[in-house]
Amino acid sequence: MSGSTRSASTRTGSSPWRNWAGTVESRPVREAAPATAEELAEEVRRAAEDGLRVKTVGTGHSFTSIAATDGVLIRPDLLTGIRRIDREAMTVTVEAGTPLKRLNVALAREGLSLTNMGDIMEQTVAGATSTGTHGTGRDSASIAAQIRGLELVTADGRLLNCSKDENPEVFAAARIGLGALGVITALTFAVEPVFLLTAREEPMSFDRVTAEFDALHAENEHFEFYWFPHTDNCNTKRNNRSAGPEAPLNPVRGWIDDELLSNGVFQLACSLGRAVPPVVPGLARLSSRALSARTYTDIPYKVFTSPRRVRFVEMEYALPREAAVAALRELKAMIERSPLKIGFPVEVRTAPADDIALSTASDRESAYIAVHLYKGTPYRGYFTAVERIMTAHGGRPHWGKIHTRDAARLAEVYPRFGEFLALRDRLDPERRFGNDYLRRVLGD
Repeated sequence: MSGSTRSASTRTGSSPWRNWAGTVESRPVREAAPATAEELAEEVRRAAEDGLRVKTVGTGHSFTSIAATDGVLIRPDLLTGIRRIDREAMTVTVEAGTPLKRLNVALAREGLSLTNMGDIMEQTVAGATSTGTHGTGRDSASIAAQIRGLELVTADGRLLNCSKDENPEVFAAARIGLGALGVITALTFAVEPVFLLTAREEPMSFDRVTAEFDALHAENEHFEFYWFPHTDNCNTKRNNRSAGPEAPLNPVRGWIDDELLSNGVFQLACSLGRAVPPVVPGLARLSSRALSARTYTDIPYKVFTSPRRVRFVEMEYALPREAAVAALRELKAMIERSPLKIGFPVEVRTAPADDIALSTASDRESAYIAVHLYKGTPYRGYFTAVERIMTAHGGRPHWGKIHTRDAARLAEVYPRFGEFLALRDRLDPERRFGNDYLRRVLGD
């Protein structure tokens, strides 16, 4: 994956930038695509001379305006590839713009794997970690929690190497830094020898999965489920390490389930539901029964991740794990007594506590409840009602997904919020990396 000699490119008067979901648009003064960390540092210094703010954007999978800028937009398209693999330390150092998809494939070729990951792998490594992307796990935490070192360009154009031993206070916070502390140019992740996971997917009733939630979490290394609103039906997924043998999905079965049904047919159902909302409950009942039980064993990224081709908008909140079932039951009751027509399933996952200041799992075991709607469907009424429930349970919003919380509210649910703000004041006093989103969630 290592690249050859490359050079930066800069473009002035660029066209509008839009995110993947179409919820955000911004028009930067110029775009730059540096090819090295040094070139990126020079772009930051040049922006400072011109009095412009700087933001970096990966694949635009965040639903918020966290990457939007009216200044200089950095595209890390040339900052890709593996720099080095250290088999003694069991780490991999990778350029910040590398898509997770490419990293996963390259690691597998080397007989290595990340311990845990989210369910999509389109994002860049820096974008995914900076916004707190996570999967589900009883013991293994988010992608950011697997970081062992990072390289950061600060507001004054310096290049900082950060780890537990070097600039440890910056390392502690910048693993999930929201782009507020600087621009990440490389990340070092802990890896392990590639292993096998057995996935067991099966339907389960809402009442059963909520009644047995604690046991299902305790008994499985990775547990998640989807509940289909307007029904009592859930699809569950349990992933556990396996001694083998490898038994991947039959290609035909995989295509039917993951491409035809979960993407193609679901796309048609979403389009119909958006056009004719009264049909949504009936479509939800059909969708919830479309996928039957299946079991397969494969390497991690082929089990953890799945294709997501249907575009949507999303809100996700992290709650104390013990509050998840109560919140989910309140969510179900709210939908049942409202006129809302919800065609997308609600996703529930878990994470252990970690030590990252702005991690949604910071200092507490967490459960995630994520709600979605098809792109173009009015979402504010639904998301506002959901947010009210999640906030009442001490919820923390996912940094890259739609929410309305501000710095005052967030300071109440993040014990080390003040520490992060103090570090930001030291590293970026002029808010070179600021934008409207960061002003709202972090304050001035």
